[in-house]
Amino acid sequence: MTGHPRRPSRPHPALTSLLGAWALAACSPDETAAVEEHLTDCASCAEEAVRLRDAVALLHPEDSLDLDPSLRSRVLAHCLGRRPARIPVPGWAAPYEAETARLDALLRDIGEQDWRAPVRLAWFDGRRPAERQVSVAAVISHLTAVDGLVAGSLGLPDPVPAPAAAVAVPSGGGAAEVPAGRVPVSPDGRTEALWTAEEGRPSGSAHAAWRDQSRALIRSASFAAGSAGNGETAGNAEATAATSVEYGPFSLPLHDAFLDRAFECWVHAEDVADAVAYPYEPPAPSHLHRMIDLAARMLPGAIAGRRRAGLAPPAHVLTTAGAPGRALHLEVEGSGGGHWYIALDSPTAHASPGTEVAHVALDGVEFCRLAAGRVEPQEATAGQDGDPEAIRDVLFATASLSRL
Repeated sequence: MTGHPRRPSRPHPALTSLLGAWALAACSPDETAAVEEHLTDCASCAEEAVRLRDAVALLHPEDSLDLDPSLRSRVLAHCLGRRPARIPVPGWAAPYEAETARLDALLRDIGEQDWRAPVRLAWFDGRRPAERQVSVAAVISHLTAVDGLVAGSLGLPDPVPAPAAAVAVPSGGGAAEVPAGRVPVSPDGRTEALWTAEEGRPSGSAHAAWRDQSRALIRSASFAAGSAGNGETAGNAEATAATSVEYGPFSLPLHDAFLDRAFECWVHAEDVADAVAYPYEPPAPSHLHRMIDLAARMLPGAIAGRRRAGLAPPAHVLTTAGAPGRALHLEVEGSGGGHWYIALDSPTAHASPGTEVAHVALDGVEFCRLAAGRVEPQEATAGQDGDPEAIRDVLFATASLSRL
């Protein structure tokens, strides 16, 4: 009875010289078989083979388990390219859709104990920095409460119940009371009322309430904006986008309110991510640009508001609506950046390069952190040139856009 023929053995030096190639899986099948047969008989070569395999493993670091933040948008873009949505999301709601999807993914990843993790909320109250420490669940409820202002403008239910007792609301450096039985209008008051109503509820319920409302907002905005494609006029869709959303002390058209909510969603998502050690990236450049543009357009009104409150020096020149007035050139660098000319003396003045008296340059994310109250005006890393009073007014007005 005959067996399989045995391969002719190779000299020990030849097999030893093949160990490096074997560890890299670069040997031919015959060489691999010869080396592995040799390793069963030679202890010194077997030890060397283990060391070489361990060294090769170090050349291949483990891949990150975190999904690429842009993966969802790429998949959606591919799917929509194959079959366009019957009712597309309007462009002005796209940043909100993207930021709520990213925050939802973060919240799905965290554990039960993370909902109670402390989160530091910071803002600038017009005079000085302010802060408050709350839980992750409370941050999400805050987003739900303020998003409810937009929900009301679209005919959706208000998530904030009328409080059974008076609610203390920050106002002008002090506090004002909203009577019992009346839902507060301001973002701060609505947040306090919802926090009170949710005491004792499971932390995870905040996620479900916020997610359901954000999806309803996107759905309602899409149907409202898409009505022009269902036999109605484009003017109806434009009227919907211009619907006023009341924030208490100020109002925004619906298309800007969606940008405002996208901005706050991103800012508070970063707050949560910092609290639970979760990697988080800034918005897509096109969305970031639109958020920066909204803040830049709000700055002339913020400067005027600070003057009325005695927090800024009076205007240098009284101008009529549309007339040229002093301007600051705001240059926002990096992804999502651009150039804006900020009217300094009146919100209705015409600002242009020809009336520039100062120039400020900031990184895009740094500008957003300043507008969110995460950076103090004196600490903003900015290139500055020109009238120092104008520069101070704009930096402080930018920080004053922030709120709880």
